[in-house]
Formats: sequence, C-alpha cells, structure tokens
Amino acid sequence: GPLAGPVVASSVILPHNIELPGVTDSKKISEKKRERLYDEINDAAIAVGVGVVHEEEIDEKNILQATFKAMRQSVGQLSINPNILLVDGKKADIRHYKQVSIIDGDQKSLSIAAASIIAKVYRDRMMRQYDIVFPGYGFAKHKGYGTKQHIEAITMQKASPIHRKSFNPVQHHLPTFAYLKR
Repeated sequence: GPLAGPVVASSVILPHNIELPGVTDSKKISEKKRERLYDEINDAAIAVGVGVVHEEEIDEKNILQATFKAMRQSVGQLSINPNILLVDGKKADIRHYKQVSIIDGDQKSLSIAAASIIAKVYRDRMMRQYDIVFPGYGFAKHKGYGTKQHIEAITMQKASPIHRKSFNPVQHHLPTFAYLKR
C-alpha cells in the first residue's frame, strides 16, 4: 500500500440493469480512462459516498481499522440507505447492514468496480494536490506508493507530514530537530 496520504473508500449504488462499459478493477485501468469513468459513474449512480481517513489515524489505529472507518464513512455519505453491502474482500466492520463479501469483488461486481474507481480517482486527485504542497516527493506521479523514486525522496528529504509514520521505510526517515536545523 501507499506510504503517504489517506486511505479512501467509496460506496456506489447503481440502478438495476445498468451497463457501464469499461468499468472494472481500478488497478487495471489507465489513469486517463479512470478519470473519464469517474464522471460516468457519478452521472449514472443513484448514490455515491466517499470516506477518507488520514495518515494520523492510520498510524494510530492501523491500516485495517482505518480502512473500515473509511468504509463506514462512505456508507454514511450515501443519500439513501442500501439494502445490502457488497464488500470487496473479507467481511468489513460495518454494522446495521447485511453484507456479502466477495473476494476479488472489483472484478466480479459492477458496483464494487465502480466504487474502486471512485475511491482511486478521489485519492489520486488528493495526492496531486499534496504534490503542490510537498514538492520533491513525486506524489503526482506515484500517488504515495513505495516506488524507488519515492523511497529515495524520503531518504533524502525525510518524511513529510502526510507520510504514514508507522510504515517501513518511513519510520526510519522521520525528520528530527537536528535535521531541521541544517
């Protein structure tokens, strides 16, 4: 997972019998196509919710609990209550709703695939904004993932405020007062 930035989850309620050609696992689609599909999904959906949990909470609770919180937030943002939650992967810590867990759900369910695209584009847009605030890390390019360029930037510049401080290798490159005085 990413070394920097928030965890973002999305919930999407689609109309019955809708067709959204090209909507599949967000990781298998180009950034340009995801951006186009993001608008198509938002236009076609009955309801869309997005949840965001920032790096401080990820470090405090752990990535799994932060992900569950983002998922709960996304369901809470829906303008109507869902009848059932289709969850990508294992059962989520979301109460008050019946759930169906689907392993590789973003490849098997149109609504899960749509939600994965909404969450990915939403987070990518946030990371492009962070790139303006924290230049030199390459957030607009790698979106906070642990690429060679990103790890080199952390090593040279130390971690930024949006880095997940409990994650390796970030925890070994936190700025100190001695570093800041240089």
